[in-house]
Amino acid sequence: MNSKLIVKKLILERDKIENFNAYPFNIEIVKNFHELDFKSQVTFFVGENGIGKSTFIEAIAVSLGLPAEGGTENFKYDTNNTTSNLADYLRVGTFNKPKMKFFLRAESFYNFSSEVQRLVEEDNFCTLYDAYGGNLHECSHGESFIKLVQNRFTDHGLYILDEPEAALSPQRQLSLLYLIDQLVQEGSQFIIATHSPILISYRDGVILDLDNNFQEVDYKETEIYSLYKMYLDNSEEMQHKLFDN
Repeated sequence: MNSKLIVKKLILERDKIENFNAYPFNIEIVKNFHELDFKSQVTFFVGENGIGKSTFIEAIAVSLGLPAEGGTENFKYDTNNTTSNLADYLRVGTFNKPKMKFFLRAESFYNFSSEVQRLVEEDNFCTLYDAYGGNLHECSHGESFIKLVQNRFTDHGLYILDEPEAALSPQRQLSLLYLIDQLVQEGSQFIIATHSPILISYRDGVILDLDNNFQEVDYKETEIYSLYKMYLDNSEEMQHKLFDN
């Protein structure tokens, strides 16, 4: 096992769950889950929409004391509480304390940016501008993502990212890939839910297919890679099949 890992294992305390027919335990990937050993400092969760990637990665973040809408454990805010109680039954095994933890969630990043701004304006926490690269609302969604990673993410950190590509152009995704690698070299760990063929190409990453109960899969065997390649290699034929048949 990689000695640099911060999170080494996840365990679902199944004996404490009373009803596997109730949400979120009726989600297939949760119902079949027992435990997971991490092998790499960068782990990708892939799978179709609705499979439960965000529910699961949110539960990991919340079980580690991070806010469901994103941020460090120092952020205590709740704009729209839709969090499942999966985190109450998910245990982090063999946890080495990181220098910092951060949950970045594309879906609710606006809410996080607003909370940073509120703390600056109402509570006079002006140092947050230094930590986050200025007023995040004054940047585009993608620029604010990159500023956050550049300014706030440190060495020996634990970073949980939910679909970060949602705000990023392909060029910015390459920038994020570079920043991830730099932080990995400095002892950080990433757990990332994504649909991005660029991000999952990371050479030292492990890809887990949630459509197949967290089965490890090679990059070129993923549905993401196959579909993008099929389309880009022959977009005209693919459009013919989509529109004309």
